[in-house]
Amino acid sequence: MAAPPTLGFYSQSIISPAMSLDGQRLDPSRYAVIPRTISFIVRQNEVLLLKLPSDRAGWSGQYNGIGGHVERGEDPSTAARREVFEETGLKLLTQQLCGIVTIDTGNTPGIGLFVFTGQLIEGDLEASPEGMPTWLPLDGLAEFDLVDDLDFLLPEALKAHYDGAVFFATYAYDSKGELLISLAE
Repeated sequence: MAAPPTLGFYSQSIISPAMSLDGQRLDPSRYAVIPRTISFIVRQNEVLLLKLPSDRAGWSGQYNGIGGHVERGEDPSTAARREVFEETGLKLLTQQLCGIVTIDTGNTPGIGLFVFTGQLIEGDLEASPEGMPTWLPLDGLAEFDLVDDLDFLLPEALKAHYDGAVFFATYAYDSKGELLISLAE
């Protein structure tokens, strides 16, 4: 298969006077999302998860993927790499977008979650204020206290990773606060 043509403007700053801010039609009454990332770093039969601190409301002491907010001026890929480094001390050498999840919090804003996997890393594993990074066996994850959605999210991310695909899903919460997950076909 031939490589796609290079358009010559990747990784460059471009000024486009024809693309006005007014054309973006920003309307504060529309549904909005806060962009976040989550990364699952895999090696052989293990995944690197973050054990959250015991004072973390809602998810105290549980294991989660590595991630956080996309900051102003960042794209999701750059934000994911930054978050992995800040929370683990490791630098991703490879990374793949595997999924996008829209999380309906019941209000505006919701959350737009970009799900990544990475396989090659460099650096020394370090704890951070966000938690303790820990390599866990993929075939033994049921023994650990994981954030509720990881039973869905991690297998979907790994499947998409190995298939070279991207999955799309939505999360919502019912009247009891229970998570409802819908996977797009």
